[in-house]
Amino acid sequence: MDWDWAFVWQILPTLLQGAQITVVATLLGFVLAAVAGLLLAVLRRSPNKLIARPANGFVEFVRGTPLLVQLYFLFYILPGLGLTLPPLAAGVIGLGLHYATYTAEVYRAGIENVPRGQWEAAKACNLTIPQTWLHVIFPQAIFPMIPALANYLIAMFKETPLLSAITVLELMNQARSIANYNYRYLEPITLVGVFFLVISLISVIGIKYLERRFGAGAGRGQALS
Repeated sequence: MDWDWAFVWQILPTLLQGAQITVVATLLGFVLAAVAGLLLAVLRRSPNKLIARPANGFVEFVRGTPLLVQLYFLFYILPGLGLTLPPLAAGVIGLGLHYATYTAEVYRAGIENVPRGQWEAAKACNLTIPQTWLHVIFPQAIFPMIPALANYLIAMFKETPLLSAITVLELMNQARSIANYNYRYLEPITLVGVFFLVISLISVIGIKYLERRFGAGAGRGQALS
């Protein structure tokens, strides 16, 4: 099968629409993963077992089941329980909650990296628990975690083709529809591969910058002394 540039220019606008949805789903899913992961990390550290155990159970359950199964549950099973989600919303929630269980581990490692003396110093300064977290622990823990979180952003981006299983018109779904309609697979599938490769390479460069910028103990300047 020969490469057809005329066909490429014809399908490019449709693929770009799919690419836009792919990027939107990735960014929204990552925001959810970052926020929910932080919440899970804090809940898992709770001395109250009624809080910590359900959080741990949720993390283990989500990690132990495939993302595709979770997406099917959100989009196909929940409507039977009275909750119907649009395809993109189900995809974003699925990606976000799935990766929240991994970002929670990143947060946990960052929090445990904060010297024990900082907790004691905060207590000696009569800081409340929220003040301790917001003004002492998080500023020291989060900045060094940024490169690791960015790695999960790339991983999430590469998982977005799974959203085609719940009818989200992301890049892969658009390419497959074009290929099936025109009986030409070379151009659309190749363009999908090129798109993912280019974005991944740009992201790798960004991660290397973040590692140089934040990976060497950033945030220590706000430590209590």
